[in-house]
Amino acid sequence: MEDQSSERWKAAIVNLSEMNTNLDSLQKTLLKKAVFLDQETFSKASLCSDQARTIKALEQRVENLERELDNAITAAARARSEKRQAEAAQRAAELHALEVTRELENTSKVFELHMEELRAKQVEISKRDADIKLLEAIVQTLGGRTSS
Repeated sequence: MEDQSSERWKAAIVNLSEMNTNLDSLQKTLLKKAVFLDQETFSKASLCSDQARTIKALEQRVENLERELDNAITAAARARSEKRQAEAAQRAAELHALEVTRELENTSKVFELHMEELRAKQVEISKRDADIKLLEAIVQTLGGRTSS
């Protein structure tokens, strides 16, 4: 679609250039060779001159618009590229967040297992401590009977 528009613009510019050339040629011919016979002929020549100036201004405006269009297309392409990069960075950040979350969950599970193991050891130590106190009491009781 852009190619068709571009071709139409180019054709229009070529037409305007040709018209400008023809008008310039006519104007030069009128200035060098024409003898103005009446006001109508002079008005037509003036009109041609005005049209030539208008065509020149329109050609410049078309060139400016083409440059603006090219700049806008370039900016849009750059924006699309930056958007794709930002989306890729966002996906990478989301994946990294998932990895960190999984690692944190795994660490939490390992911590829970270690805590359960420590509690079991604490229960075992408490039980042995109670057994030791019982044995000490038995020893003291037996030791106290033998000394009396």
